[in-house]
Amino acid sequence: MSVPHGPLQGVKVVSCSTAQAGTVPWMLMADLGADVIKVESPQGGDPSRRMTVLPGMGSTFFEANNRGVKSVTLNLKSEEGRAILRKLVAKADIFGQNFRPGAAEKNGFGWEELRTVNPKLVYVSISGYGPDGPHAHLPGTDSMAQALGGIAEAYATAGQKMKTGVVSVADETCAILAFGGALAALTHARTTGVGQKIDLSLLGGQIRLMGWTLQTAMWRNQNPVTGQARVTGTRERPGISASFDDRDGKPLVFQITGPEDWKDAMMSLGFLGPLEKAGFADLGVIIDDDQKRIELLATLDALFATGTRDDWVARLRGADIVSAPINTLLEASNDPDVVANGYVTEVEYPKLGRKLKVHGTPWKFSETPAKPGIAPELGEHNDAVLGELGFSETDLADLRARKVI
Repeated sequence: MSVPHGPLQGVKVVSCSTAQAGTVPWMLMADLGADVIKVESPQGGDPSRRMTVLPGMGSTFFEANNRGVKSVTLNLKSEEGRAILRKLVAKADIFGQNFRPGAAEKNGFGWEELRTVNPKLVYVSISGYGPDGPHAHLPGTDSMAQALGGIAEAYATAGQKMKTGVVSVADETCAILAFGGALAALTHARTTGVGQKIDLSLLGGQIRLMGWTLQTAMWRNQNPVTGQARVTGTRERPGISASFDDRDGKPLVFQITGPEDWKDAMMSLGFLGPLEKAGFADLGVIIDDDQKRIELLATLDALFATGTRDDWVARLRGADIVSAPINTLLEASNDPDVVANGYVTEVEYPKLGRKLKVHGTPWKFSETPAKPGIAPELGEHNDAVLGELGFSETDLADLRARKVI
């Protein structure tokens, strides 16, 4: 039996969600102690169980997105299956689904139907494009939202093809927004007794992720300069965030805001003299001057190529300038601050007889710590969950025989 943990003890979630954006919100809640019931088809379950399966270890995709939840199988094409779902929803605080728009309603678990079962229900619906607009009816994926939402341009390099990234930033952003939105609506429901539906989309989350950079582009009516450096601010108070390679090709980044930081940074690196000779004692000269920006970056490229990344980062940090190595994914997983804070941890997998590295938790609660679990086997919790609804062993055997569960 699992030991209660986390600040969401007592919160019950029922999810008919697959893939990533639709499952991560509830996985995060499970980390924080919520009782999360994942409803899957008896025929194979969530298709992502079969994605990125590593020999002897299972699906990294499914594990990362569904740890700590309970798996219950229901044939939602049958009236009996839908009736059981309604019984689960009647006792739930939150319901989540990320079916193609209209599919939940067609299959009997849309908002209008489930709100009659539970007026306090928080109903979370995740789609690709959002509930309105010309493409609301289309399916959506992470790469679609990255393409439409602007992040491909934000990380583009001049002269190279734009592309979407391998990390599912659109899925994850939408999921985190769904997590927060669901808890906000739950607070309202517990205060007023009134539930509500929340619509989120991959596209909407990606647009929010673009933050102040998108707002600046809209106000200027001009796309930002992308590539090696991000130049910000004004002629009087310039800023820059730029990446460079050391002599071994290892990349690093530093970021400054204002002329004082610029001088301190360049002095700490020993670059101030050469830069003054090149006409860059004042960083503000590159604002709105593409040619000078190119010249400065070329000069810094040559200077950083004379030493090692560790030394450059140490010097910048010693001068209180924001700087860091640009990690690969494996370097990130072993970064000393990542490890020390438990952002990556190890979890015991009894069936494998070993511990494996997994995401830790981004939160540190002083009184109710989070606890990562492991993903369930398909239908692992049928007997326990449905038994709580009053189904006997005979009932469950009958439901299995008729493929309702």
